[in-house]
Amino acid sequence: MQRRFTDYIIITLKGLAMGAADVVPGVSGGTIAFISGIYEELLESIDGLHLGFFKTWKTEGFKNAWLSINGHFLLALFTGIAISIFSLAKAIKWLLVNEPILLWSFFFGLVIASIFYIGKQIKNWNFLVIMAILLGAVASYMITIAEPFASPDSNLYLFFCGFIAIIAMILPGVSGAFILLILGAYQTAIDTVNNLLEGVTTFNLEVFKAAFIKFLMLALGAIVGIKAFSKILNWMFKNYKNLTLAILTGFMIGSLNKIWPWKKVLSWRINSHNEEIPLLEKSISPFSFPEDPQITWAIGLAILGFLTIFLLERLAVNQKASE
Repeated sequence: MQRRFTDYIIITLKGLAMGAADVVPGVSGGTIAFISGIYEELLESIDGLHLGFFKTWKTEGFKNAWLSINGHFLLALFTGIAISIFSLAKAIKWLLVNEPILLWSFFFGLVIASIFYIGKQIKNWNFLVIMAILLGAVASYMITIAEPFASPDSNLYLFFCGFIAIIAMILPGVSGAFILLILGAYQTAIDTVNNLLEGVTTFNLEVFKAAFIKFLMLALGAIVGIKAFSKILNWMFKNYKNLTLAILTGFMIGSLNKIWPWKKVLSWRINSHNEEIPLLEKSISPFSFPEDPQITWAIGLAILGFLTIFLLERLAVNQKASE
């Protein structure tokens, strides 16, 4: 596929949106990739990454090897994802603590629009498709009400968390950040990113070294996980696309419980900074919310989230038309 420089800028922007979504528990970067029209290309490109790259490099040169793995696309996309994660980690952490209703409202609208978009891609509706949606919704909902584990310090466990979370991050409707939360590693992951930046900017070698080891374990787990699962998902899209879309639609419907803006805290936990944060929550009516429910702002931001997906869809359609 021949692309212009501006096309890669757009892909980087899509990566920025994916990274922003992946930072927040309840929202999937895979959803953004699907809506923006790059999901199947992403799966195929990841599936095409293998050791044969080095053989091609040796026999045909680096340029041909790079083109064989769709290198320009992957570099542009993952550059955007990395920039977004590192730049937004502190902002997202602040919003989760100080303006959770507004943040979740925006993403609630975003996911509602995503459900409609992915659902309408289903071409043939039948009993099996309906059952797949229901099963996907139930499975995703059960994940949202699962009680998180306490976060262990084991590097091997962080590898496992990276492996599982990256699978969710590329799966539309399933949030990798929320999987990290369930596994008890979300706070560790956010702190690792922030500490890595702090170590670099302050030239604090001890902080950087400790953060880098944790980051490396999460990253290695993610690399293994994304490589293993992309092949399966790529095969499902090629052979059972209709059924796969139905499952993903169900996953997204079930995930709405997690990103409902108004919550009642059922239990608390102490994080690594000795701060008391929610452990288990349940969704409640905004009219039962004990504090200011911010309904007007919440509705406005939900509409904004909905329109964001609409604009991304239009962008994807226009880009396909110009290719």
